[in-house]
Formats: sequence, C-alpha cells, structure tokens
Amino acid sequence: MPAWVETACLEYTKRMPREAIVEIVEIKPEKRSAGNSTENIQLIEAKRILDAAGRDYLIALDERGNEVNTLQLAERFSNWLAGSTTNGRDIALIIGGADGLHSSVKQKADWLWSLSKLTLPHAMVRIILAEQLYRAYSVTQNHPYHRE
Repeated sequence: MPAWVETACLEYTKRMPREAIVEIVEIKPEKRSAGNSTENIQLIEAKRILDAAGRDYLIALDERGNEVNTLQLAERFSNWLAGSTTNGRDIALIIGGADGLHSSVKQKADWLWSLSKLTLPHAMVRIILAEQLYRAYSVTQNHPYHRE
C-alpha cells in the first residue's frame, strides 16, 4: 500500500485499546496471467485468506452484505469485545482483492458487512474500516469523537 494509506490507517489503529488491537495482515495477491481466470485467482486467494484466518470469527466486506449505522456497529463491536457473538475467537475482517472475494469466503463468513453499495478501492476500504472501528470503540466509551 502507498505510504498515505499506511499513515491514515495508523492514525486510527494506534488509538485502539489493548483489548481491541488491530493488526493488518496482507495476503499475497495471485498474479494475473494469460489463461488464469478470475474464478481461479479468487479461489487461490480464498485459500490463502482462509488459511491465514484459521478459526477466527470471519467478517467479509462485500457490497452485497448488511449495512449498519454507527450505533449498530458500536453494539456489534461491544459484543465482539465481550466475546458474546464470537465465542472468544479473534476477529478477521476480510477485504477482497482486485477480483473480489471467492464465494467460499463469503459462505464461511460469520457476517457479510457492506460499508457501501459502491465498489471501493482496497486502499480506501482499509482506511474507512480502521476509522469506523475506532469510531465504534469511541461510542462504547462515550468518547465525544462521534456526534449524533
């Protein structure tokens, strides 16, 4: 990712508390080549994603997923921290690659979350996601960052 993406993400992830540390794990994208179909690229990347996520609680970002407002996300965030919806598992938030997520990742996901009905570039999703996680945390702490 370009430096501006790293800088923006760090701005929000460094504000997170110890019990909600955000770690960005980049999965190597499959190289595009003649004869390598989108389906095959997605399938190869899906295996890498699912291997990296292990037994984590999977949240796949997808424009066809469920949209939530800030207070609804804060409630989910609070439940994640309490372990009430995740059974104590770590949470893996999955952003698709250039060709999107393979259906197997979406099927294994515990939640399909839509940040927007728009198709957004990976770099922007990473920043928006980091900010929204911090915003959700701030709501749970009654911090004035979020204003209703």
